Amino acid sequence: MNQTYYDAVTKMEEMGVDEEYIQGWQAGFLGNPQREEQRVTEAYEAGYGDGEEKSTDNFGNWVKS
Repeated sequence: MNQTYYDAVTKMEEMGVDEEYIQGWQAGFLGNPQREEQRVTEAYEAGYGDGEEKSTDNFGNWVKS
């Protein structure tokens, strides 16, 4: 597995990022198809888009309080 992916997932987990966002980010990063529409949440969709862009900039927006 690629180090960028591993480091990003580790960082999200340590920050307490929403699990839905993490799952979306992972799917987007890996180029997997999105979930079926009824299972897509706002956090998942945001994560998917950021993962596709290989972006780590928005993790802080999805930290669970």
